[in-house]
Amino acid sequence: MLTATPDLRGGSDAYSNTICDSGRLPTMTVAGDFAAWALDLRLDDIPEDVQAAACRQLLDGIGCAVAAVRGDAAPYATSVATALGAAATASTPGFATIIGDGRRAPAVAAAFANGVLVHALDFDDTHAGGLVHATAAVLPTAFAAGEERVADGQEVLTAAVAGYELVCRLGAAVPHGFHARGFHATSVCGVFASALVSARLSGLDVDLVVNALGIAGSCASGSLEFLHTGATTKQLHPGLAALNGMVAVRLATDGAEGPGSIFEGEYGLFRTYLGVDVDAKRLTDDLGNRWETREITIKPYPVCQLSHAALDALRCLLPLDGTTIDEIRFRVHTDSTPIVLEPANLKVRPRSSYEAKFSLPWCAAALVVDGDLTIHSFEPERLTQEPVRRLAARVSYEEASYGGVPADAPGDVTVTLSDGRKLEASVEVSRGHPRNPMTEEDVIGKLAGATGLSSGRVETLAGLALGLSAQPTLEPLLTATRYPT
Repeated sequence: MLTATPDLRGGSDAYSNTICDSGRLPTMTVAGDFAAWALDLRLDDIPEDVQAAACRQLLDGIGCAVAAVRGDAAPYATSVATALGAAATASTPGFATIIGDGRRAPAVAAAFANGVLVHALDFDDTHAGGLVHATAAVLPTAFAAGEERVADGQEVLTAAVAGYELVCRLGAAVPHGFHARGFHATSVCGVFASALVSARLSGLDVDLVVNALGIAGSCASGSLEFLHTGATTKQLHPGLAALNGMVAVRLATDGAEGPGSIFEGEYGLFRTYLGVDVDAKRLTDDLGNRWETREITIKPYPVCQLSHAALDALRCLLPLDGTTIDEIRFRVHTDSTPIVLEPANLKVRPRSSYEAKFSLPWCAAALVVDGDLTIHSFEPERLTQEPVRRLAARVSYEEASYGGVPADAPGDVTVTLSDGRKLEASVEVSRGHPRNPMTEEDVIGKLAGATGLSSGRVETLAGLALGLSAQPTLEPLLTATRYPT
């Protein structure tokens, strides 16, 4: 049986003697160690560049949610959330704001809606090591619980960073492990991040946080079967994770108990879902010194992250006349193939806009034909464009042994023209990756392009989000997100 010991925080024992309100020392499990660290965390403990990265990611997540509202990408999220509670006013306790929409709903319902909206366009960020959409797992609960508790920006930002660290470490403990077994790692791991963020903002002690994490473990879910049908269930996953994480905290607060060994136990997360043992050090090693929040990629394209490096390589060769191309051949990481390249017939002729986002052939063809790849590239009527379909059919691939995780792999492409010439391009990592990052200005530009908000609104929203730690409440920020009707 695996155990986590108090010295796994890079030699620090700052949390090893934390006393719970019950007067007992917390059980030294992974959940106990992480809970104690998260409760002890203060904003001053977080390096300034990590704080800045978290604020950029939260701003990017807001932009993705507003863009989803603008494009009516997941209307059922807001309709279901608002139906779960009576109409609320600005002063209604226990209610929170739906980003972009402006209406309010019970906090757990608002978290659900916001999780769906952040992820609805698949434009939200990705942690390469864990292949998790980190902000979709963190922002919905940080904002809903933060608003419900009237927390200030410092409290919300600190809780968000704790959530980022947990969801990224859980996903990265077995690289590509969840996806290989048909699970959506964002959803499976995100429910624990939601519970941790909510628990910290709710002021729980360590024992109650451990119970909440244990309860959350019975809600960890998310199937990748949508890849074979064109369904949009993936949009729902972060919302369900946010809702269930917050409910887990409420249950723990009212006396429900959860297993403290939810991560490393015989029937814990990794043995049950993946059939493997995980060294507890992978989850808790160097907490407070090594920050996974720094390692999150902000997307330039609203498509699966596993296509980004390949698309960046192809972009290097633009402009190209699609009618003069005989073949576009990519070299891809082996683990990317079943997600963005197979089955080939569905990738060439996707049945839905969402399915097109998980097709490297279709995305590559659209990039060449249109010269760019934006949220407008996936409007339903564009799926039947014959120039894109014809070119998508000429996309091929070969698997390469790049090593490492697929979202960290380079992009390599060879374009063969009808006159026999071959054009080649490669990139080390995709744009937005921590080794090729988007600047603050890039993120603001993405926000403006995706949301259609006026320059003044964009400036206001960016200022409030990037300066989150100085905000006395979340109200001005959430008010600024409302998309014009």
